[in-house]
Amino acid sequence: MKYFPILLIAFLLLLFQSCADKPQNEQAVLNPDAGNGGISLPTNFGAVVVADSLGKGRHLAVRDNGDIYVHLSKLTDDGFGILALRDTTGDGKVDMNMGFSGVNGTGIELHNGFLYYSSRTRVYRSPLKAGELLPEDRSDTLVRLVEGSGHMEKPFTFDGKGNMLVNIGSASNACQQEKRTKGSPGIDPCVELETRAGIWKFDESTLNQTQELSKRYATGIRNAVALSWNTEIDKLFALQHGRDDLHRFWPEYYTEAQNMELPAEEFLEVEEGDDFGWPYCYWDQFQNKKLLNPEYGGDGKTAERCAGIKPPIMAFPGHWAPNDLLFYRGDLFPDRYKHGAFIAWHGSWNRLGGQQAGFSVAFVPMTEGRPTGECELFATGFAGTDSLKNPGNARFRPCGLAEGPDGSLYILDSQIGRLWRVLYYPQGIKK
Repeated sequence: MKYFPILLIAFLLLLFQSCADKPQNEQAVLNPDAGNGGISLPTNFGAVVVADSLGKGRHLAVRDNGDIYVHLSKLTDDGFGILALRDTTGDGKVDMNMGFSGVNGTGIELHNGFLYYSSRTRVYRSPLKAGELLPEDRSDTLVRLVEGSGHMEKPFTFDGKGNMLVNIGSASNACQQEKRTKGSPGIDPCVELETRAGIWKFDESTLNQTQELSKRYATGIRNAVALSWNTEIDKLFALQHGRDDLHRFWPEYYTEAQNMELPAEEFLEVEEGDDFGWPYCYWDQFQNKKLLNPEYGGDGKTAERCAGIKPPIMAFPGHWAPNDLLFYRGDLFPDRYKHGAFIAWHGSWNRLGGQQAGFSVAFVPMTEGRPTGECELFATGFAGTDSLKNPGNARFRPCGLAEGPDGSLYILDSQIGRLWRVLYYPQGIKK
């Protein structure tokens, strides 16, 4: 018996070490919140509200240990543009919330030991510190991007080969001579394309790079807030925000009903050198082809210079505003979700006072980079009402997606900053 206390102490030390080494999100089986925190999910899926009232959330990233980094479009009262979140108790709820950086924006990624994040005109990175929630208090500039106005969000992704791909959205709706003016023709050629409306490629490690035409990866993409590298097939994918105001500016060619659905939001497979046609062309999902924009002589039927433009792999209703794209790689969800695409739809505004749409997270089943079925609504109920005329009145608007180390799906809202973590319960959810 004289060795019993020693053995007991050794056992307790091993037990403590085992718990300490366990990822935070595996310390306990989490029960979903009542009503899934205000959203609806498919059978056997549930959601935990990880954090709430964070601010106007955009994109987010989740570290291997479960730490969460949220980028805000508006600085907090303390002047922070990024929030670093941690659950120290394993109950699924954030209990440590620390501010970092005075850079607000959209893009944020964890990559090779750094936290990368973007403003409207820069991409930065800060070194992560082992075991600590906050990165080093150092912000290195990787890229300086074009100044201006219009679509200025700068989401980005990495190709795994040392390159960073950055979205640089257009400065205008359709490159008109008089911006957003009825009947104004388009500038031809559109000089915006030299610095805007495309994807640019940069080295992921070199500091103080500048944007040059020679670094343009693809062009003719009006704005791709949803951008992701598909590691299954080693290719870039993006979802484009389609142009606005077909009826308001060109009522002789488009009805109000057509304006509500056209043009399609396009799901694009993007290869180096691609040109997707903006501002000259748009995708009509009803005629299933690229058509000439009216600013360049189109009438809702004519293709002309748009006939040979690369088509999308899938098209969605107009003005839903795709704001994030995630290819699911985890094992927590059923097998059919593996390598499929989750899309955060931020919700429309350009429907001429009619019923707004989107405000959901959708799923597209995919194999080897190609859809294998129809788009499915995965998470709904964000808007809080079935009758919404003004998107600003939506209760929540999904904007950011991230996958946790256990395969759970994080969804970030841009209205007040609610953050959900979606889990799968194969045996069903206990009532």
